[in-house]
Amino acid sequence: MMLLALYTCLLWLSTSGLWTIQAKDSDAGVSERNPHRDLAPSNTDFAFTLYKHLVASAPGRNVFISPVSISTALAMLSLGASGYTRKQLLHGLGFNLTETSEAEIHQGFRHVHHLLRESDAALEMAMGNALFLDCSLELLDSFSEDTKHYYELDALAADFQDWTGARRQINEYVKNKTRGKIVDLFSELDSSAMLILVNYIFFKGTWAQPFNPESTREENFYVNETTRVTVPMMFQSSAIRYLNDSELPCQLVQLEYTGNETVFFILPDKGKMDTVIAGLSRNTIQRWSDSLTSSQVDLYIPKVSISGAYDLGGIMRDMGIADLLNNQTHFSGITQEAPPKVLKVLHKAILQLDEKGLEAVAPTKVSLQGAPDPLTIHFNRPFILMIFDHFTWSSLFLGKVVNLT
Repeated sequence: MMLLALYTCLLWLSTSGLWTIQAKDSDAGVSERNPHRDLAPSNTDFAFTLYKHLVASAPGRNVFISPVSISTALAMLSLGASGYTRKQLLHGLGFNLTETSEAEIHQGFRHVHHLLRESDAALEMAMGNALFLDCSLELLDSFSEDTKHYYELDALAADFQDWTGARRQINEYVKNKTRGKIVDLFSELDSSAMLILVNYIFFKGTWAQPFNPESTREENFYVNETTRVTVPMMFQSSAIRYLNDSELPCQLVQLEYTGNETVFFILPDKGKMDTVIAGLSRNTIQRWSDSLTSSQVDLYIPKVSISGAYDLGGIMRDMGIADLLNNQTHFSGITQEAPPKVLKVLHKAILQLDEKGLEAVAPTKVSLQGAPDPLTIHFNRPFILMIFDHFTWSSLFLGKVVNLT
């Protein structure tokens, strides 16, 4: 938390720029370089690349990931990779090793991880990594020490000859770490894996401007032209940062959680989801942050839990980053014994959206005499969701929400 005291003014999503900060050292002689923010551009570029890949590979389906959590897990895994695979992994994550050293990358992730875990007390967030290895294997001291120092990795022995017991052990561990919010992370009935890295994150924020539970109503969510489902729809009418984009076919609002998190809800025009996703980038977020204006909005957002679970090894292979699954020589720096034949890397992210705020809110709708009618934006069809952390500039979540069954 000492890092928080070093900065007295943070400009986020303002006209001064998404990646701009004004900083004042509270202690003379303290370096102004911020390792956690040095990672931000690369992490964000990787986030959109991964997100677009997942959307393209799962047409018509929900996609939900925590990019910063995935980047953290893969950067950590590079500590056990051989020379070429290590460079391939870090390059695939967007890092130029001639400009940023490996030590600086890992130190930056260490700061990001620490700051996110020490987020505002009003948030419910549980995130972490755990490595389960077969009882016949022993970690190399260098890998064990480095991953503990930079990433607070938990390494636990499991008996993969008893697959049912090992699966139960993994699921119980994650369930306990997330206070029961993530259950059954691992469901495979059998596997030849001898090393399993699990990466998990659960998040439930507290709105700076809450929704009133009394205004929540059951409404239709239109999955497509022929399918609809019923969902609880939250409502508020207030001054909200809003934009009807003139370049991409969409409307969007920006809401704030207490603490450091900000949320974009993006509603593409009908049939234009793919167009909007193709246009997402750091520059797009910058342009939106410069263009959003405060407007009176009647806002409807579903009250839902959104989740995504992925085998990252297969995804990275498909993206051409690294073959994490089948080549034993790639990860010779993890265990003292011969490298395991199969390494699995699993990611699961869950977000809960509800009405909760710090203060109770009255269910009244205020209209000023002579004021124009409020805009109405109704998230009752497929939409895009993005959550960023102000302080670390991390992309906490990216989602494409298609079906709320």
